Amino acid sequence: MDRTQLERIRTGHGFFAALDQSGGSTPKALAEYGVDEDRWSSDAEMFDLVHAMRTRVVTDPAFDGRRVLAAILFEQTMDREVEGLPTGRYLWERRQVVPFLKVDKGLADEAQGVQLMKPIDTLDDLLERAVAHGMLGTKMRSVVHDADEAGIRAIVQQQLEVGGRIAAAGLAPILEPEVSIDSPHKEEAEQLLHDALLEGVQALPDDATYLLKLTIPTQPGLYADLAADPRVVRVLALSGGYDRDEACERLRHEPAMIASFSRALLEGLRDDQSDEEFSATLERSVEEIHRASVDKT
Repeated sequence: MDRTQLERIRTGHGFFAALDQSGGSTPKALAEYGVDEDRWSSDAEMFDLVHAMRTRVVTDPAFDGRRVLAAILFEQTMDREVEGLPTGRYLWERRQVVPFLKVDKGLADEAQGVQLMKPIDTLDDLLERAVAHGMLGTKMRSVVHDADEAGIRAIVQQQLEVGGRIAAAGLAPILEPEVSIDSPHKEEAEQLLHDALLEGVQALPDDATYLLKLTIPTQPGLYADLAADPRVVRVLALSGGYDRDEACERLRHEPAMIASFSRALLEGLRDDQSDEEFSATLERSVEEIHRASVDKT
């Protein structure tokens, strides 16, 4: 594990860019970018288009390590190149942005108010490749829909179990048990999640290096004690379907959290924009998210 990168994540003033839309979410991401499905006739062409979009983002002057601490990548993005360099190397060497990799394979059907992750059958191979490509860590997402204690404990157990395998491979796992912003009992679910995560984190080795990526809680400051634990490098906030303005406003009230936004980061970017329009739009987005991550009320 690169200690320079790890210290940058631990102490840096900025946010994470989540550029990890995968097969199921790519068409929606492209549609929001103004690329309709009639522009491709195969998955390969679709992924070429989304890589072009991501390349435009990460090569833009607004996207660099002054405000963007890290970027979370989809597997195919890791395997591709940007300006002649593997994406992870480009991000770190040219932009001083630390690369992470999304490793989950999607969600299982809902049970007990939650969606666990599907089995990650290729995890060992994926982790070996992540190390070879210079990833500092990985991310994996599951979803809490309701305040079911047994379901939430199952989600945290699965996240920690897979996280242990990731840590054993020399990578820093980002655990992402997202609480749906549409949950009918969101605040109660978040309290149950907090309690299960705290118990799990306190059982980790003293030298563990984990990150948490969580929905901005209804109760401000709920995860502050987790952020203060030395085994937790950072607590990241996902936008969860809020638009950028609302996500940033909520984040400003969370001193212990920084952003890890996807849709909220790319909001307003369009394929048909001129380079000047694209860069100005991305600059506004990066600056707003950066301010919400570092300037707290």
